[in-house]
Amino acid sequence: MQLSRPFVLASGSPRRQQLLRDADFDFRVEVRPTDETFPADMPVTEIPAYLATQKAEQFRADLGNQLVLCADTIVVVDNDVLNKPKDAAEAALMLKRLSGRTHQVMTGICLLSQEETVALTDIATVFFRPLEDEEIQFYVQKYQPLDKAGAYGTQEWIGMTGIERIEGSFYTIMGLPVHRVYELLKKYRA
Repeated sequence: MQLSRPFVLASGSPRRQQLLRDADFDFRVEVRPTDETFPADMPVTEIPAYLATQKAEQFRADLGNQLVLCADTIVVVDNDVLNKPKDAAEAALMLKRLSGRTHQVMTGICLLSQEETVALTDIATVFFRPLEDEEIQFYVQKYQPLDKAGAYGTQEWIGMTGIERIEGSFYTIMGLPVHRVYELLKKYRA
């Protein structure tokens, strides 16, 4: 989709970049450092949109006529947030916790323009089959999922072999609810 304004994806995620390319958007990537902490008492469903908005705010001072899209993804099990693991041991523990269970993947997006700031969260539910310890170790060692919330990528081996079903958008689980982004950007078509 050709947009009437310059479009910035404020994410270093190769998955988000690929999804936007595959959806036929022209954009450039620019990432600005952002504190990704959130209030401890914040409801989990508000965290992703809050973090995406925090990222977008880094662009406000020199926004001009650009459109800036930011995103943040969390994995939630038992109302606990599983962010990116700090090391392989924590990644394995996260996967063990998700094994044989249902969890939610929540991706928040924020679209910043001169006229408005729109933030929302899209939620998908993931059903994992029980994972064997050897499968978890294989995945963590081979795919090194330290850059992924919940320590897994749905498009990678563990997702292909471990996810029994999902409710919601596959792309939300990948880190960008493209259908929601498209709806937000339609009014900026060239």
